[in-house]
Amino acid sequence: MIEARLALPRRGFTLDVSLALPARGVSALFGPSGCGKTTVLRALAGLERAVGRVALGGEVWQDDASGAFVPTHRRAIGYVIQEAALFPHLDVQGNLSYGLKRIAPAARRIALDQVVELLGIGHLLARRPDTLSGGERQRVAIARSLATSPRLLLMDEPLAALDARRKAEVLPYLDRLHEELGIPVIYVSHSIDEVARLADHLVLMDAGRVLAHGAVADMLARLDLPVAFGDDAGVVLDAVVAERDVHWQLARLDVDGGACRFWARDDGAPVGRRVRLRVLARDVSLTRTQQSGTSIGNQLPGTVEAIADDEHPALALVRVRVGGVPVVARLTKRSAESLGLAVGLTVWAQVKTVALME
Repeated sequence: MIEARLALPRRGFTLDVSLALPARGVSALFGPSGCGKTTVLRALAGLERAVGRVALGGEVWQDDASGAFVPTHRRAIGYVIQEAALFPHLDVQGNLSYGLKRIAPAARRIALDQVVELLGIGHLLARRPDTLSGGERQRVAIARSLATSPRLLLMDEPLAALDARRKAEVLPYLDRLHEELGIPVIYVSHSIDEVARLADHLVLMDAGRVLAHGAVADMLARLDLPVAFGDDAGVVLDAVVAERDVHWQLARLDVDGGACRFWARDDGAPVGRRVRLRVLARDVSLTRTQQSGTSIGNQLPGTVEAIADDEHPALALVRVRVGGVPVVARLTKRSAESLGLAVGLTVWAQVKTVALME
């Protein structure tokens, strides 16, 4: 477990957080700019001297009660920021070798060859940073951090400086790191798309405090939190590719052991592959009965669990339990009233689009 109790006065607010994060997977710190996300990361790294306690498993990095404080260079961390910050006079191999110098050979738990392969940078080793694309530079920066065999990887909006195309280039490599290395990651972002794709655990922050935290699937399905509002409102579901329809280029994605099934565009994932789905509230409509003669291929029976106001006063968010998982729909309050929606009512959720996130 990653434990942090931190207090630190900042301009406009006082950081005051207490966190107990999983020692595996990706924990995302999410919230508006200036809410304290980066300050938490810097305090975990020892770059900001907050008051409190920081521990990774049984290793205590800070404990003001006993006077313990481990300086940054002795903490087993990797730190990746928005800018790659590579040494311009060294080629990629030289930048990676510099990272290796930080750790004794006997303490190296991650082979550099493995990192190079995971991040797909083998063909870049002889090139200088000024010849790389933004996505390539950021992949090299991540590799340099991993070359130190960190026990904890801190990532401060590592994709914020990239355009959509470069982000799409880097994201699959972050997925692989998540799956294959087993290093816990604390990931700062204000992009809900990145959080939905990468995170296992979500910490929602505002004005230096933690509003709520929990499994990302549970957090995104809550209707009482700011993360659930706007065009990005929706849920994340873990699924398995159960069938591929070669003729129509579609794939059946089973959620909750097949209790909930979606058809989506076939992106080539093999049968049996575990995948993550994003179902946006704007792509879900509700009916009281199953429909015929419709182009919407996903119609799922469920039960209304909760109804809440959306950002615009004309709109409402409705959470429906389908099988064992939640789906959120956005509709007008007029439609909700005309349908007679109420908690406990049986409805059909029509899901127009399912985004496969790999």
